[in-house]
Formats: sequence, C-alpha cells, structure tokens
Amino acid sequence: MRVGILGPLQVTDDDGTIARIGGARLRALLIRLALDAGRVVTTDALCHALWPSSEGSPGNPAHALHSLVARLRRALPQETALRSLPAGYCLDVPPESVDAQRFESLAGKGRDSLRQSRPTAALDFLQEALVLWRGEALADAAPRMPFAANAALRLNELRLNALEDRLDASLRVGVAPSSLTAELEELTAAHPYRERLRYLLVQALHADGRQPEALTAYEDYRRFLADELGADPSPRLQDLHRTVLQNKAPPTGNLRAPLTSFVGREQERAQLKALLADNRLVTLVGPGGVGKTRLATTVATGAWLVELAPVTDPAEVPYAVTAALDLHEPGRSADVVLRLAGALSTSRNLIILDNCEHVLDAAARLVDDLLGRCPDLTVLATSREPLAIAGETVYPVPLLAGDPATRLFMDRARAASHGFTFDPRVPAICRRLDGLPLAIELAAARLRSMPLDHLADRLDDRFRVLTAGSRTALPRHRTLRGVVAWSWDLLTDTERDAAERLAVFPTTFTPSSTGIAVETLDALVDKSLLQLDGTRYRMLDTIREYGLERLAETDRLLPSREAFVSCFLSLAEQADLRGPDQPHWLERLDAERDNLLAALRHACDSGDTDSAVRLGAVLSLYWTIHGDHMEAVRRLRTVLEMPGTSSSRLSALAGFLLNASFAGELAQAKDFPDDPSPRDPTGAHVLALQALSTGDVQAGVQALEKHLTHPGPWTRAITWLLRSFLNGARTGNAAEGRRDLDNAISAFRESGEHWGLSIALASLAFAHSAAGDYDAATTALEESTNLINHLGADNQQQLWLPMIRVHTGDLAKAQAELQTVLARTTSPAHLALARLLLADLARYRGDLDEAARHLTLAAPEANDPPSRALYLTSQGNLATAKGDLPAAESHLREALSLATTMPDMPMVAVIAVGQAQLLLAQDQLHQAAELLGAAHALRGGPDPRHPDVQALSEALRTRLGTPAYEAAYTKGRAHPDPLCNLRVT
Repeated sequence: MRVGILGPLQVTDDDGTIARIGGARLRALLIRLALDAGRVVTTDALCHALWPSSEGSPGNPAHALHSLVARLRRALPQETALRSLPAGYCLDVPPESVDAQRFESLAGKGRDSLRQSRPTAALDFLQEALVLWRGEALADAAPRMPFAANAALRLNELRLNALEDRLDASLRVGVAPSSLTAELEELTAAHPYRERLRYLLVQALHADGRQPEALTAYEDYRRFLADELGADPSPRLQDLHRTVLQNKAPPTGNLRAPLTSFVGREQERAQLKALLADNRLVTLVGPGGVGKTRLATTVATGAWLVELAPVTDPAEVPYAVTAALDLHEPGRSADVVLRLAGALSTSRNLIILDNCEHVLDAAARLVDDLLGRCPDLTVLATSREPLAIAGETVYPVPLLAGDPATRLFMDRARAASHGFTFDPRVPAICRRLDGLPLAIELAAARLRSMPLDHLADRLDDRFRVLTAGSRTALPRHRTLRGVVAWSWDLLTDTERDAAERLAVFPTTFTPSSTGIAVETLDALVDKSLLQLDGTRYRMLDTIREYGLERLAETDRLLPSREAFVSCFLSLAEQADLRGPDQPHWLERLDAERDNLLAALRHACDSGDTDSAVRLGAVLSLYWTIHGDHMEAVRRLRTVLEMPGTSSSRLSALAGFLLNASFAGELAQAKDFPDDPSPRDPTGAHVLALQALSTGDVQAGVQALEKHLTHPGPWTRAITWLLRSFLNGARTGNAAEGRRDLDNAISAFRESGEHWGLSIALASLAFAHSAAGDYDAATTALEESTNLINHLGADNQQQLWLPMIRVHTGDLAKAQAELQTVLARTTSPAHLALARLLLADLARYRGDLDEAARHLTLAAPEANDPPSRALYLTSQGNLATAKGDLPAAESHLREALSLATTMPDMPMVAVIAVGQAQLLLAQDQLHQAAELLGAAHALRGGPDPRHPDVQALSEALRTRLGTPAYEAAYTKGRAHPDPLCNLRVT
C-alpha cells in the first residue's frame, strides 16, 4: 500500500487500485499518521491534531478517535496496515511507501551527492524526488489544521531546496543553460529573498552567453536587498558578478558539425557522459583508428577542440590551445599559461585535447597546471597512452564488435556504393579487421572500386588495400598503414623491437613465453600496441600484420619464428601427461593451445622436420585426451609425410595410429608401412595398432607380450589397454578382454594418470554390459565420466554413460544426461552423437518426427567413420519404423560396410540388430532371430533390456513361438563366424 500526501491525499493498493477515503477528518487522520509512518502516534497527539481547540471538539475525543480509526481501517486497501497499540495508533507501512518520506530520503541523497561533487548521481536522485509532488503538500488538511500547516511549510522548504539542488546539478552536468533560465526567472520572482536562486540565475544567463542579462539580474537583486534589508549580496555572489564583468564574450565551443553519422557506441556515450559529469580529467585511450576523437566530439557538445596532431614542437602545445580558443595571443610570451588560466577560470569550460601521444609530457604539464588554476575547467583528452597525472580517469575505448561493427560498415558502404545491400560476409570482414572503426570505414570505401568478394580475399594484404581515406585527413589517418606506422614511430627502440618480435604470436601470451621484460610489455599496453587480458597479453591482428611486415623487411621473420617454435616445443616436451600432474599440464597446454598449433604450423611450413615431428609426438596424447581424434590424425599425417628423419617419428606414428583407431580411420595405417622393432615399447604399440588395422590380432598380441610387465606403470597400462582392443576385435574373447582391462586399470591407477584410466574404465563398462552386469557397467562408467570431467576435457565418455542407460532400459535418465551434453559440449562430433542417441530415444517413444529432426541436426557433423556408421544405422532404423524398407536396407548396408573396416565389433552388433528389425518387417522371421543371436555373439553377450532388442525378441517369440525362436537365436549365436549372418536381403 502507498500513501501520497504531496498533493491531494491518494491511497493506492499494490495492484494500482486507488482507495476512496471519504470525509475531511478521516483524511486528516490518515495524513497525520502518514507523517509518522512506521511509528506510534499517541492518542493525545492524534486528538490534538484533529481537534486543535476545544471549540468543536467532541465530548469524548478518545472515543471519537477510536470510531474514526475503525472507519479508516475499513476504507484502507489493507486493514492490517492500521494497528492499534496501548499508547496509540500506527500506520504500519514502510516509510518509503509514503511519498513525503520517500521525497525527504531522495532529496537528502541528492544533496549529499552534490556535496561530494557527483552531479550526475545527484540529478538522478533529485529528479526522482521532485516527480513525487502532485500539487500542494497536505492539501486535504492544510491550512485548516495547524499540524498540517506546519508540516506543509517544512515540506515546501525542502522542495525549494531540492529544486535549487536540481538546477545546480543540471548546470554542472552540462544541461543547456537556455533550458533552465525560464524556470529560474519564475522561481526568483516567486522567492525574491532566496539568494541561491539568484546566484543560479546569474550563472545560467552567463553560461548561455547572455552577459547583459546576467549583469541586470545581479543588479536587480542588489537593489532589492538594499531597499528591503539594507544589505549587500554575499561575497560568493559578488565574486560571480566580477566573473561576468571580466568575461564579456563567454566561450561557446568550436566543434564543427559532423559530416557522417555516428554509429553505435550507445553504452560508451552514456559512460563517458557520466565520467565527464563527475571527473575533471578524462583520457580516452586506445589504438589508432579506434574512434577516440569521434567519440569525444560526439559526447562533448559545446566544447573547445584543440587538435594537437599538427603540433611537432612540445613547446607549441599551450599556443595550440590559445589558437583553438581564439584568444589572439600576441607573440610568444612566457606567461601564456597564466593568460590561458585567466581566460578559462571565468566560467565553466570543457576542452578536448586531441591526439596527445606525441607531445605527451607537454600536454600533461599543461593540463595539470590549468586544472589546478581553473576549478570549473574539465579536460577530455585523447591519446594512445594515458597522461599519467593526478586526478586522471582513463577510459579505454573498446573495439566495435558484432552488430555495431556491421552497422558501421553498411552505413559507409552505402555511401560509397549506392544500392549496396547486406551480405553475410560483412560480419566476418569486420571481425578480421579487429572491429577497428577506421579499418572498417576504409574497407567500406573500397567498394567504390572493388566488389565485396575481392575485398574479402585481399584482407590478408590489408595495408595495400585500405588506402582510401579522406583527402582532408592528416596523412597518418588516410591509410591503415599510416595509422599503425604513426604508433610505431612513437616507440623507443626497445619497445619497437619487442613489438615486432611479438608479432609472431597468433594469440594471447605470457611474459615467460616471450623473453621480453614485463616493463616493456606494460609500456606497449600503455601505448595501445598490446592489450592485457587478465594475466595474458594479446596484439590486434592489424598491428600484428604490421609487425610481421617489419620483421620481413629486416630479415628477422624466420629467426623470430624459429625462436617461437623452440619456445613452445620446449614447453610441450616438459609437459608430463602420463602421471598425476596430468590435470596441471593439460591446463597449461590449454592456455597455449593456439600458440602450440602455430608453432607446429611454422615448423611444417619452414621444412623443420625434426621440430615438427617432435611437437606432433608430444601433442598427440594431448589431442587424444581432448577427443580431437580427427584433427590429430590430420595434423600428424602432415608431420609424418614431411621429408627427413626424426628420432621422435615412432612416437608420432604411435600417436597417429592411436587417434586413427578412435576416429575409425585405421585404414590409413597402410600409408605408413614403418617396420619398428617389438623390443621397443613404442614400436610394439605401433605394431599392435597396425595389426588392429589389418585384422591380424594374433600378431598384435605377440608384439605386446614382452611389455605387459614393463616397469613403467603408464607404459604397462597402455600395453594392456591395446591388448584389450585387439582381443575385443575378435569374437569369443570377451573374458580375456575384461582381464586385459582389469590389468590396464590397475596400472593406470598406479601411474596416477586420469585419461587412460577413464578410457579403460569406459571399455570395462561396455564389457560388463555385454556380460549383462549393468550395475558394474554403470559404476565403472560413472567413475570414468568423473575422471574426464575433472580434466575439463570434452570427451566421448560423457556420452557413453547415457548409452549404458539405454542398454539398461533407463531411458529417462539417458534423456536428461544427453540434454546436459547438448548444453555443455563444444565438440561438433559429440553434438552429433548426442543427437543420434536422442533420435533413437524419440523413436523408442514412437515420436518419429522428433527422431527425424534430431537426425537432420546431426547430419552435418556426423562425418567421421564411427559417427557416420551410427548415423546411417539410426537412419536405417527410422526408415524401418516408417515402413520405408528399401531406404532402410540401403542405410544399413552402408553402415555395415563402414563398421567392418574399422573394425568395431560392438558397432557391428548394433547394426546387426537394425538388420534383424528390417528382416522382421520383411516377414523373414527365422533369419531375423538368427541375426539377433549373431549380434549378441559379436557383442559378447545378450542385451535383453535394450529397447530395440526387447521389442524385437518379444515380436519374434510371439510370431514364431518360443521354441522356434530360441532354436533360430541359438543357431545364430553359436555360428563359428557370426559375421556371415550379416546380410540384408
């Protein structure tokens, strides 16, 4: 409930309903209680307020009051708001629910903010306070009742104070004086004795350039005081009078009207206005071309613009200011700063000192001097580094990103090429140009003579392309090269050398990676050549391109890149990813991921085979842990195909084959017919993976035999894991495969390594599932998932747990976990797999449209062999469910072809179940039962709770009868070569 007494009494419920309070005395009672809302008002005080004299007073005032309270309580929206207490009565609402009390609170905050030189905040508080007034205070009780008349007098005085504070704050934040003078003239006429109103009127008239009227307003007040009180104006007002007399032509600024529209920067404009309202020196910093000058001149209307770009001698800085202010400084006098201070101290002024970076010391000294001498002066500076003086507020101007950058390009492009329409490539062009407004404008201007596709193709040569700046601009602002070269020229030799060496870093970096002193890096940050992002530094692409050009011109590009490769090769070879420190090293390598890839690319491009192979070898496990198997295969293939030799080739080949096995690309093993010795553990691992690709399981197992007792726990663990892969690739060997995994898990636990343990546990989970032990499978997979989550890796284990849920029939939990994966993963392959599983869940529910939707979303990313085989299987199963049997046959045949070449027996088993469903739909019942048995032989065990298996076996039992079904099923499962049953007829 809210009570309004700053005007006619108004009571409003929380939903906005206005309550009617009838009767003058009832309204007076509520007003009296509202003045002390939240506090007890005694019975005597209320009786005295309502019946101030004995004349007209009831015989029993207390009884009459009690009756009024009862009536008022019924009239209020919330009866409980009016409480009866032993001492009296209380309107039990928060004080801010009464407009008078809220007004006092806001007005007090406004006055405090003004005293603290925070005029913007003050203006917000005061405007919110004054808008609460709706007329005369306590209009329903004053002036008839003394309590109301006295309270109204006090509130009206507070209102006048708040009005004065609001007008003062408005002038301080730069509200146009012309919009305030009429109100001030009206108020001074209504309150002729209030000197503060007269002071504000004189100040506003003077700021508006109306000096004669300001002098007249002062003189009228002086005479009024002399005639009425025999007194003079206060010293403060007399000082203002002298200021007006000395400044016969108050400055109004020299900003020119802009020739182009100002696009975006709404937030920056608001922030800068607030900073200028509360600070006397604000410096806009940022790289050349970021739009510092345009932002300053857009926000600081009515300011004096001092362009320092043409100034070459620091001693000329003060004279540039006098020229901009049109002060006609005679000659070059020593007291130029004093003369400037005298001119600027007579009124409130805002000066924009533009492009200070090349005369920084001189500009800083002048600003410090003027601000100290001129209390009403505000300076807005633009520079590529701060002035670094006391009282400076530094505002880094951000680059344009997203929609504002696109809007700027489109605006300038339409001006350059009439009829230009939006093209989807525009946002990417803006991103490649770092969101640098000048670069965007120069690129858009090129559309006068170049189609957009040519422009996009040539941005790698941006300094030759972006040269179409304004003819009236300074040379360094006409081309992108000129902007960056100007910044380069302002650096010391040490800073310039560092900036050029840093250009080889394609992404963020730490000081330890560069060999450059932190002090130099911080100096480059101050000069807007670098940006600091937490503890890491980064360089804009545009500045990096310029640095690379400089390195090439001085024949230092190759040595700089070689040093870069050496640095990150050293880091990679230090990383211990095979022990308990694996999480720590993963975090470090993650932070340097792009630099490591750039180092690998530089080594490959320069023909440095040894460095490329060594980097590939040590990064192969890093990529494996993160599940980047296809990317690892692609990168390691490039490394292995380089001419020359390296002692790390065998390790790189092992990493290539391991990732190829996970990616379903082991067919590529034949492209590298290396013949390592099985005496070396890495050689044995290569031989095992090669054997896995050819299907010669026995040869692979023999190669590993010697290293199953290796003293190194990680080497021993990976050997047992590879042996489990080999045993899993042949049917009838499930028990031995589980023993392999138990040994691998034991050794991985001994090593303290997380990823290998996670993979071994996940593999064991599927082995338990095939044996029908779903509780053990779930336990193992939950531990596996927790391990991989602890590493922060985006790996497939997070998808294997919902797969197990499907095999156990817990479809609701599988659905929830898959939705979580969709929300968290960034891997396209994992998104595709999650969609495939969700499609199957929808099919189990009979929602075939939803299944089709998930498959459509999965299709673009399901392009590696395992994902493609699963996608085709899901498509085949959906086609069977829809009755499109030819399509089902085609999809399942292609899926089988892929799965048998990997080889992946569990996946082949899944496809076999799909083929059995198709055979059932074709009324080939015995063949379907046989194929289901073969599928379970390939899998290593039955799968009775899987929705497809459950539905298939129940349908076959019903239609064949249990004896015939079991006979056919057993025949298929017992066949010495279950693969021979896999055909689609």
